Amino acid sequence: REGVAPDRVTVSTVLNVPASGTVTASLHPFTVKLGLLRSSVVVCNTLLDAYCKHGLLAAGMRVFQEMPHRDSVTYNAMMMGCSKEGLHREALGLFTDMRRAGLDASQFTFSSMLTVATGMGDLHLGRQVHGLVARATSVHNVFVKNSLLDFYSKCDCLAEMEKLFDEMPERDNVSYNVMISGYAWNRCASRALRLFREMQILCFDRQALPYASLLSVAGSLPHIGIGKQIHAQLVLLGLSSEDLAGNALIDMYSKCGMLDAAKTNFLNKNDKTGVSWTAMITGYVQNGQLEEALRLFCDMRRAGLSPDRATFSSIIKASSSLAMIGLGRQLHSYTIRSGHISSVFSGSALLDMYAKCGCLDEALQTFDEMPERNSISWNAVISAYAHYGQAKNAIKVFEGMLHYGFKPDSVTFLSVLSACSHNGLAEECMKYFELMEDEYGISPWKGHYACVIDTLGRVGRFDKVQKMLSVMPFEDDPIIWSSILHSCRIHGNQDLARVAAEKLFSMGSTDATPYVILSNIYAKAGKWEDAARVKKIMRNRGLRKESGYSWVEVKQKIYSFSSNDQTNPMISEMKEELERLYKEMDKQGYKPDTSCALHQVDDDLKLESLKYHSERLAIAFALINTPLGRPIRVMKNLSACLDCHAAIKMMSKIVNRDIIVRDSSRFHHFKDGVCSCGDYW
Repeated sequence: REGVAPDRVTVSTVLNVPASGTVTASLHPFTVKLGLLRSSVVVCNTLLDAYCKHGLLAAGMRVFQEMPHRDSVTYNAMMMGCSKEGLHREALGLFTDMRRAGLDASQFTFSSMLTVATGMGDLHLGRQVHGLVARATSVHNVFVKNSLLDFYSKCDCLAEMEKLFDEMPERDNVSYNVMISGYAWNRCASRALRLFREMQILCFDRQALPYASLLSVAGSLPHIGIGKQIHAQLVLLGLSSEDLAGNALIDMYSKCGMLDAAKTNFLNKNDKTGVSWTAMITGYVQNGQLEEALRLFCDMRRAGLSPDRATFSSIIKASSSLAMIGLGRQLHSYTIRSGHISSVFSGSALLDMYAKCGCLDEALQTFDEMPERNSISWNAVISAYAHYGQAKNAIKVFEGMLHYGFKPDSVTFLSVLSACSHNGLAEECMKYFELMEDEYGISPWKGHYACVIDTLGRVGRFDKVQKMLSVMPFEDDPIIWSSILHSCRIHGNQDLARVAAEKLFSMGSTDATPYVILSNIYAKAGKWEDAARVKKIMRNRGLRKESGYSWVEVKQKIYSFSSNDQTNPMISEMKEELERLYKEMDKQGYKPDTSCALHQVDDDLKLESLKYHSERLAIAFALINTPLGRPIRVMKNLSACLDCHAAIKMMSKIVNRDIIVRDSSRFHHFKDGVCSCGDYW
């Protein structure tokens, strides 16, 4: 106003003032008018940095492209902006251009590149950057070393992380925090606690100690004793209501199954941020209280807070667990409108949701449209194919994952082995089991052994099952013996079934499933006295068979049915619909499999008990209440019986509709009288 023209120092100073992106954008034309964008690299760099810090990357890129001169600060600002937004390949390209231009890398350059390597999960790139750091004598400071620690920590390279930490001539609070966070992520509780005590002995500021990481350790174990001790220290220091610590407390109590304590900490927070809401929503999802998670999500929106990618990931998991495809599609649209669709986390959650809701085509489309993928995305596709019994496609995606340079982890191999198990591909299963350990050095979990044993059992190779049991470096496990028992059911192996069942009984399991399976094996063989004896033992131990039920979503509402359910107001119409179908099925040669009615009653009663199984009632309800031609998606808590499987195949042909049934182990996609499982499950 006094007519004094601002110079480059004035403009740079004003651009450095923390303000909104709108303010930065309003100053841009002013700097152009003053001619500073053409004459001052400092002003350009400051403007570029301001845009990137406010997430206005496109505007920052325009400034970058229009700059007549660039220095290392220019590239660093642009690289940091790209890495912050997850545009890792773009940041890597900028680094390459910077090197070609002969500009020296600084501590900020290396920090950005390590962020890129972490985001891409590229261990080779990170090690290359480490080599450059070692040769660059001007950047041997604690800031860069901490970035390297963080990289190795997030890439699960604990040995390299520890070696670097031990060799550091100088360590600060951040160094210890990164180490403890790395140990927390990898569930190395004793090491994390040892370093925490070391920080206390070295007299670091108590208020800056990594309490949140220790709470993460307590939650991941889970160990409520450690969690409560940390909580007590936070209360003494007056930090329990601080945002980071308060959110960590919600997360810890949720993971320890103490939702009431988590909710108390959530309600006691004066300033509930989006992270606080997300932590509580995630807690409900982790503990199976999905309706509460959805209700809290609506409360969050009413409170005027915008969900972030973590919120979307959690709430999409809730909709996938409930198999509410209508809600899932709404969340997909909302994710697009909120600008989070490009996030690899949101994309992976949507992919998983569509797969679990029986929409494989939409799951694959989501994967194809993802601008960036990580190992979680690839694992989700492999898992989807596994649950649909499409082992060959699962293996093909696995090979594609390797082709694009993504490193498979334990979860990847678990999905591949599961796919082989669902299709009885014993040779392929053994091949990938051996590849996991020999090629990638991944020690098998119990779950991996369970998949291999299940595959061998499904094809009747009980000799190899015994061999795997003898070399397995774990004690007897309910998962393993349950798998063997299921294989005995398929092949009618009564002797081994008795051994497997006795093993499960001796483990003190409160699950009635082994008793039911053994009883059914005897009943199917006509050994009714043995079947009755097993059921009596089950009753004497106070165990009850889990009731079978199915549910279907119609007009964004869930309808549940049990076998021979009489409670639905439309039960008469549903039975009429089924009778109409049975008459048509009878004409086409359908013969009910009465062996699936495992009761010692006459054939008429057996036939009657089969007619109104829960999945058939759900299908009848959907046929009456949905438009012609629309796919029907039914979810079931137990495995479908052989007769229902045969009946639904014929129904899909008669009504000319796709019928997708998700039972306790996999998806069955019925179309034109054929099931995607190939009658093998």
